[in-house]
Amino acid sequence: METQKTACESFAQRKGLNVSAFFGGTYESAKSDERKEFTKMLNYVKRKKDISYIIVYSYERFSRTGANGAYISDQLKKQGIVTLSATQDLDPLSSSGNFQQNMFYMWGQFDNDQRRDKSVTGMQKKLREGHRIWLTPFGYTNLNPGNGKTPHYVINEQGKLLKNAFLLKANHNMAHTEIAQKPKEKGLHITDKKLSKYFRNPFYCGIIINSLLPGEVIEGKHEAMIPKETFLRIHNLLNSREEGVKYTLEDNNLPLKMFIRSASCNTPYTGYVVRKKGLYYYKNRRKGSKENKSARIMHLQFKNLLISFSLQDKNYIPPFKEILTYTFLEMNKELIADMKRKEVEFKKIQTKLDRLEERFVFDEISKDQYDKFRHKLESEKHEIEELIGKNDFKSSNLEKSIDSALQYSLNLPSLWESGDIQTKRALQYMIFPDGILYDFKNDAFRTPRVNLIFDSISLLSHNLEEIKKGNQHSLNEDSLLVGAKGFEPLTPWV
Repeated sequence: METQKTACESFAQRKGLNVSAFFGGTYESAKSDERKEFTKMLNYVKRKKDISYIIVYSYERFSRTGANGAYISDQLKKQGIVTLSATQDLDPLSSSGNFQQNMFYMWGQFDNDQRRDKSVTGMQKKLREGHRIWLTPFGYTNLNPGNGKTPHYVINEQGKLLKNAFLLKANHNMAHTEIAQKPKEKGLHITDKKLSKYFRNPFYCGIIINSLLPGEVIEGKHEAMIPKETFLRIHNLLNSREEGVKYTLEDNNLPLKMFIRSASCNTPYTGYVVRKKGLYYYKNRRKGSKENKSARIMHLQFKNLLISFSLQDKNYIPPFKEILTYTFLEMNKELIADMKRKEVEFKKIQTKLDRLEERFVFDEISKDQYDKFRHKLESEKHEIEELIGKNDFKSSNLEKSIDSALQYSLNLPSLWESGDIQTKRALQYMIFPDGILYDFKNDAFRTPRVNLIFDSISLLSHNLEEIKKGNQHSLNEDSLLVGAKGFEPLTPWV
């Protein structure tokens, strides 16, 4: 742009013209006549009565809109303002010069159209190869940035939090405003409107859809944040009448709404109130179902269920903690060993990267060699880092988790009964991540999946009661919860 400005100034000096003002200096494309600087210039020359010429570097810089550019230039001539080019010597006031000027405008449009066609063809090719061509999506980092380069998108720390938001929506159909609070607690601010936009973007499940390829669905080369099944589940929720859980006064009286599902048809239970009596009920939302249950009775049954996952005596905490810790270490010993190997591998790659950078600094390798091996090593490093992040095991975290669970287990029914709606729901999903099933015919709860710690507490509590009754033969000798020989100190269950 400086070169263009200098050429225009030199042209004005040669012609003996005084420059009144400069316009431009930005990267606005001449393919549109709605440019800010272009519009500002036109308004300026209309106000000023002493302007005779507009000097441009080339007529293509004045306009690339073809006939429209020629029309604007012609209207300016009627006001006594002639457009001159610093690099294209012609007389716009003569018939041949006017023709040539218009040809330059038309050529500019033709050149623009050709470039656009080439650009679109190139973008379509990139898309069909499975690569995104626009800005890096939220939650991802491009390890191979730069114009013309093939992007390499990987999930970053923000993406991990966004993935949790996807799962909250898919598994619990929570309201977007409520989901947005979860990442905010960890320092990431996402509005509910942005969440709604992300939930509708198939890029996050590994799919690329673009207006340049109407009707085509492309399998992306990037790392998918969520499975396609999860994305489709969210898609169905967003397009159904159910807009997600929104806490109301009714929800405070029906905390198990949508958490309980029918054991026979897997349909969620909703709720309603008989206002004249002030009584709340749960009902199976399946059309034609007559499964209705008093909320008061359902809550009593749920509290009894919580008792089965509770510790009855805080004196049991030390031995239970010992058993649970041993159990988890045994169940995950292969994973822990594998993570240690990955950590060693991670350190080796970091050492190679340091050595590579050192060789590049001392001119032992070229820039191309440095970039080639750096991208390769950083990709390997990132893959291991992601794997370690997903499966990282820290004994301190395990200890805190078990301590928290054991403390909760002393007061589960009372914690649930006295808590607000958010506390109730958090406690429900902490113990039963997939919700629970209700067998209406037999008036009983079923628990398809229980948090492993609370499931272990339930089993150990049951075994303890059996021991107290003298029924030690009822213990499951094959259970991982039974202490293994050689474990020091020996657990009470050996």
